[in-house]
Amino acid sequence: MAKRATRSAASKIEPLYPNAVQTGGEWTPLPEEDDRDQSYRRTVRPRSDNQRRLVQAMADNNLTVALGPAGTGKTYLAISAAVEAFEADQVARIVLSRPAVEAGETLGFLPGDLQEKMAPYLRPLYDALSDRLGGKRLRALLADGSIEIAPIAYMRGRTLNNVFIVIDEAQNCTYGQIKMLLTRLGWHSTMVLTGDPDQSDLLPGMSGLSDIATRLRGLPDVAVVDLDEHDIVRHPLVASMLTVL
Repeated sequence: MAKRATRSAASKIEPLYPNAVQTGGEWTPLPEEDDRDQSYRRTVRPRSDNQRRLVQAMADNNLTVALGPAGTGKTYLAISAAVEAFEADQVARIVLSRPAVEAGETLGFLPGDLQEKMAPYLRPLYDALSDRLGGKRLRALLADGSIEIAPIAYMRGRTLNNVFIVIDEAQNCTYGQIKMLLTRLGWHSTMVLTGDPDQSDLLPGMSGLSDIATRLRGLPDVAVVDLDEHDIVRHPLVASMLTVL
């Protein structure tokens, strides 16, 4: 009786990623043929003046740094710009990178290969890409290498030509890491760094985003766009909380 109750309780536990599927015995956070495949037809439009400045900056400059609190659309707009550039044949590939830094807790050992280990950290990028491309097309582009999602540690030594590069959560990179990433920029490429200097998960003083942004502000062909609580597109409570937290 106890075993039956245990099995019944276990069956009610909701999965961490309900849309995740298991393909060929490997776990992937990408959705199956679901309702996301229709969402990519939507036109993404900025909802505030600062978001409009960000969209224009990414179109006009080879390097853009987007600074702002959570929910201001930094990552989503950057990935949307990358997808639009790829669809218009302005770049040959999209490269997305994000530091594998845990937000105040330790996950411990994660099983699987590199892609499976990185999947929990990269889920926000998969979500934005799936919204813009649809799950089926996204899987195809990941499979043929047109879209690459890479850890920060695997970027050293590369030269990225004809690529749209998005570095997300850059506040969790050290000064040396961001400098290394910036020097990956090759010919006919665009790079966007996004992050919130006030929400670093590194030890105090280790994040290099604020220092890098200050040094880059005066350079030509580099745009540093600041977003604030007025640009938040999540629940209105998020903006209210950020003013007091």
